[in-house]
Amino acid sequence: MRILLSNDDGVSAPGIQVLAKHLREFATVQIVAPDRNRSGSSNALTLSSPLRVIALPNGDIAVESGTPTDCVYLGVNALMRPAPDVVVSGINAGANLGDDVIYSGTVAAAMEGRHLGLPALAVSLNGHQHYDTAAVVTCSLLRALQREPLRTGKILNINVPDLPLTEIKGIRVARCGSRHPADKVFCQQDPHGQSLYWIGPPGDKFDAGPDTDFAAMEQGYVAVTPLQVDLTAYGALEVLTTWLTKIEVSGEW
Repeated sequence: MRILLSNDDGVSAPGIQVLAKHLREFATVQIVAPDRNRSGSSNALTLSSPLRVIALPNGDIAVESGTPTDCVYLGVNALMRPAPDVVVSGINAGANLGDDVIYSGTVAAAMEGRHLGLPALAVSLNGHQHYDTAAVVTCSLLRALQREPLRTGKILNINVPDLPLTEIKGIRVARCGSRHPADKVFCQQDPHGQSLYWIGPPGDKFDAGPDTDFAAMEQGYVAVTPLQVDLTAYGALEVLTTWLTKIEVSGEW
């Protein structure tokens, strides 16, 4: 198995390095990752400037100022030869649950892999300690995919409790929960009296029902959620069609 490994925490982050070590026990791994932390960059793609890559002494590749999407795009199309069989993103420091997937660079890297036609996993740890646990879970799932391919065409978003492996209760397939809207902004003044703003923390849990990724994590289970790139709200198509037939559109086209 040939694996392109990326993340949004940066090429030297402990999560990606621990995962690479475990994956190399049974697979060929090429790390192509941002040269710095790019958390929250979502699916951003750099189009206004060229991208410079740095080949590190250990064989990893860092992309200067690159986003996770940049890294996977370059990795699949130019930097890993022969091309990878699968794209793995992570291990992220902190969970990507519920609405977090909208902003997550970890999930975005996997989405880019899927968009380029490859199976893709996004892996996050609900903390900063037991990266080996998340790595073992990821390796187990990849070995299972190797034996029995999962032909869903979806991304697997994997969230692992920050616990020793012996305390993980199992794996649950879960849907994304949701949060209340985030509404906190912190304002400071710089030495010149200009205002500086910091984005606040995510909102509190809103939908954390028993079948959600939030619930699985709280109960000590690995949460695996299939995600799709198609954002079409199919259930709203008929409602929208009916609404448009009842209104008059004024003004110039």
